[in-house]
Amino acid sequence: MKLILLQKVVNLGGLGDTVVVKPGYGRNYLVPAGKAVPATASNVAQFEAKRAEYEAKANDVLSAAQSRLAGFEEASVTISANASTEGKLFGSVGTRDIAEAFTAAGKKLEKSEVVMGEGPIRRTGEFEVTIHLHADVETKVKVIVVPEA
Repeated sequence: MKLILLQKVVNLGGLGDTVVVKPGYGRNYLVPAGKAVPATASNVAQFEAKRAEYEAKANDVLSAAQSRLAGFEEASVTISANASTEGKLFGSVGTRDIAEAFTAAGKKLEKSEVVMGEGPIRRTGEFEVTIHLHADVETKVKVIVVPEA
């Protein structure tokens, strides 16, 4: 399936790139999310007419993400969870828990922006978690998991 990207997509391309993707990925994710349109002749002409508008919008989104990045530099949050005496959690700390803790601390964060490559946290201690604010903007934050008193 041939598509024109309306914004930067990680590991795929940037604004205005014409890419070939599998039909399911394009039809079920990229097009409904507004990240791409089918590369028909009319859509290509329409995109070229509105290219400056799309670039301005992309720059606004990028600058907003970079300004949010300043709030997350060297940030940390402490989460208390039910744990055994050995430090193993009864349950786990996931993306939703981390996003809620940062939001409660005054730094708005969506759970989709939290990237946990090794899966949820299942023990107490200090962990580094990646925060992905934009395709070009990401940082690491410290999450400290302590047992409940």
